[in-house]
Amino acid sequence: MTLKPLGDKVVLKQLEAEETTKSGIVLPGQSKEKPQQAEVIAVGPGGVVDGKEVTMQVKVGDKVIYSKYAGTEVKLGEEEYIVVKQNDIAAIIED
Repeated sequence: MTLKPLGDKVVLKQLEAEETTKSGIVLPGQSKEKPQQAEVIAVGPGGVVDGKEVTMQVKVGDKVIYSKYAGTEVKLGEEEYIVVKQNDIAAIIED
């Protein structure tokens, strides 16, 4: 089963949270804050959304930073995904 986003929607897979802080403190599972970084899994076609032309600026495989409370969480099998609008993505991370 796969997710195929519509319009200006993007499917993200959240990157794993750090288990230790930079100073070396190990964080228990509940103390870890959800990262706001994710990998793009699928991208909608864009087009006209709410009367405005939307061109998709992200592509599958991009690593991005997204708004903290954005999107809808979806679980398919054992995998968890987040479906967000493209304008909820703040930046693309480039290595």
